[in-house]
Amino acid sequence: MAQGKTRDLDGMLVALVGGTGFFGTHLAQELLARGARLRVCSRHPERAFRVKPLGGLGQVQLVAMDVLKPHTVAVALTGVDAVVNLVGAFAGNLDGLQGEGVGRLAQAAKDAGAQAFVHVSALGADGESDVAYARTKAEGEIAVLAAFPSATIVRPSILFGEDDKFLNMFGGLVSSFPLIPVFGPNAKLQPVFVDDAAEAVANALADPQAHGGKTYELAGPEVITMGELNRRIAKAAGRDPVFADLPDAVSGTIASLTGWLPGAPITTDQWKLLVSGNVASGTVPGIEALGVAPRPLGLFLDRWMTRFRKFGRFGVKAKTA
Repeated sequence: MAQGKTRDLDGMLVALVGGTGFFGTHLAQELLARGARLRVCSRHPERAFRVKPLGGLGQVQLVAMDVLKPHTVAVALTGVDAVVNLVGAFAGNLDGLQGEGVGRLAQAAKDAGAQAFVHVSALGADGESDVAYARTKAEGEIAVLAAFPSATIVRPSILFGEDDKFLNMFGGLVSSFPLIPVFGPNAKLQPVFVDDAAEAVANALADPQAHGGKTYELAGPEVITMGELNRRIAKAAGRDPVFADLPDAVSGTIASLTGWLPGAPITTDQWKLLVSGNVASGTVPGIEALGVAPRPLGLFLDRWMTRFRKFGRFGVKAKTA
């Protein structure tokens, strides 16, 4: 258990729907540290085995549930005090997973007597977008509030952490290749530390009267470009590859011609989302309104990128007095 955490969720039974991934694991640790009991609901509950040791005896339950199968949802949410929906996807039945289908999940939570519902959407959710991911995220927000008006909507930016698939992907690239093409080098990002986002969600659960019915953008304290991000990662890893900043026309062409191939560097939808940027709009409250002071990427990057240095931690020269 984390030290110094307020046990303001003591005894609360929280269902983490889709809670087996990167964000779900970090959120589970935050909620357990604050005294909550967890029911991790997923099509593959075995993937949450690493969450079990984070809690005390009987504090974590693993339940098989498929949001596309209503009968499994009703059973999984029986007796819960609160629900956090983390389900999201870039392909498949997006309307059922994160669009209108999320409204049915919110209704099931309401019917089960849940007092709080936090829906994790995404920064850039846009009902007018021609990208299905962004459009269904926006439709999901509307469906949730229609079914559960006191729900809290959070829109996180790109989440970063020591065990993410974002920074580590770029770290692996800069340590493996002498030449790195950069798609959308001028695209702006506002990444947020995963533990800060987890604290924000927990704070919303702890005070649903204050935060219910509201929408928040969870973004970090700095806006950086994709080109800058690549170069900062390389510097932290002690690497010096050549970066080839690709013009937007070239990047778009590559995405349209190769995006349908397995393992393609970027798909058409990913390209459209990238160039549209991933920064807070400022039209709704930010993470600070949930009581969190977000920490910058630079606070962690040098330490986390040690694994990608030529000799790891042994390649760091000791400072002399």
